Amino acid sequence: MKGLMVKKIKHLSFMLILLLSIILSCSKKQDKANNKNEGIAYSEIVVKAPFKMPPIKIPIFPDRVFNIKDYDAVEGDSTVNNSAAINKAIIDCEKSGGGMVEIPEGQWYCGKIHFKSNVNLHLADDAMLIFSDNPQDYLPAVQSSWEGFECYNYSPLIYAFNCKNIAITGKGTLKAKMGTWTKWFERSPAHLEASKRLYHMAAKGVPVEKRQMAVGENHFRPQFIQFNRCENFEIEDISIRNSPFWVIHLLHSKNGVLRGVNVSAHGSNNDGVDPEMMQNLLIENCIFDQGDDAIAIKSARNQDGWRLNTPSKNIVMRNCEIREGHQLTAIGSELSGGIENVYVHDCTFPHKEKTRLNNLLFIKTNRRRGGYVKNIYMENITAGKVRDGVLGIRVDKLYQWRDIVPTYEERLTRIEGIHMKNIKLDEAMIAIDLIGEKEMPVKNITLENILVKKVDNKPRQIINVENIVEKNVILGEKK
Repeated sequence: MKGLMVKKIKHLSFMLILLLSIILSCSKKQDKANNKNEGIAYSEIVVKAPFKMPPIKIPIFPDRVFNIKDYDAVEGDSTVNNSAAINKAIIDCEKSGGGMVEIPEGQWYCGKIHFKSNVNLHLADDAMLIFSDNPQDYLPAVQSSWEGFECYNYSPLIYAFNCKNIAITGKGTLKAKMGTWTKWFERSPAHLEASKRLYHMAAKGVPVEKRQMAVGENHFRPQFIQFNRCENFEIEDISIRNSPFWVIHLLHSKNGVLRGVNVSAHGSNNDGVDPEMMQNLLIENCIFDQGDDAIAIKSARNQDGWRLNTPSKNIVMRNCEIREGHQLTAIGSELSGGIENVYVHDCTFPHKEKTRLNNLLFIKTNRRRGGYVKNIYMENITAGKVRDGVLGIRVDKLYQWRDIVPTYEERLTRIEGIHMKNIKLDEAMIAIDLIGEKEMPVKNITLENILVKKVDNKPRQIINVENIVEKNVILGEKK
């Protein structure tokens, strides 16, 4: 009996020791995890808007610096691709618990850069990252999108996927070499066929991983910067020159700030910033000199937008200068997930003889999109001559897609709650140009304190619009 008791005690002691070991092991792992994130704090930016705008969390990075020169990066040699050195510094920075990856003064040639969480990519004042135009430098393909459809494509030049707490800062420059991309601007027959295949795959629900587009002569150009499914980020003070496609693509992400960014890109489809299914975004004190729209707000296209069901909302753009572009603010046409709560204010377009801007605000959709647009505000805008007008709405914008692919399903877009006030414009073609659907008219437009000094064609074209209210609106010289 005594021996049996001893055995039981020994067994219980063993089990107790084992249990304590497990607890200690878990505690050490938890401590390690906590230490890894130690020092990641946040500041909050409170943004005033005519809708409820949650504070935007911005990371404060630990005081650790990873200089790419310590990773054998070579300055000034165009035959050296420094991607491996930069990406190794990013990986080490993330493993250490976060900090700054420093790009020092000089010219540094590279291909793709892939972010990790808790990393601030910082460019010194006279630093320049020059990105290759060799498509092979942006393989293997990554999860991305093309004009509102999810797919696998060439990696964006700077790419972040499922990252938290990231930033690109400093007064340096990001520059894209354009040789190959310029050749790809042409929508060749092979490119159009590939675009049609992607359209059909999305409509039929083909899994995203099977939509492999970075092959053959498809020529789907990559975005310059894409933050894809990211949270808590900042892009501040940098200059961006040239881009293969959209310049800054904020895809399916939350909580971001663009501040003091200077963009000049005049290639095909060179929108300045494309928030797509993006929520809680502040854009301020930026300069946009574009070959396309300054800001183009989107929320995916057709069946992909309905499947993802994520609106773009709570987007504020203020105190920006648009030097050239198609639209100051475009909404759509990829808006199938919906767009709401957009506030653009105190922006300028200092028109010069050879510059152009089409509209201050342009909303575009078609009968394949569905989705909705609501609570859009624009105020305190000054501009010179524009090619079109103050506000344009088009519900039949199909571009080349009208006849080359079928309509799988018709869904109309509900558009309501568009508010513009304190607008001064020197010259327009048609100042207010609104065309809605007969079955679903545009509703609730308010225009207040609008002055267009000269109208070249006609002041208004308003079709299928209900409840438009004008107060102190002068379109053309008083008679």
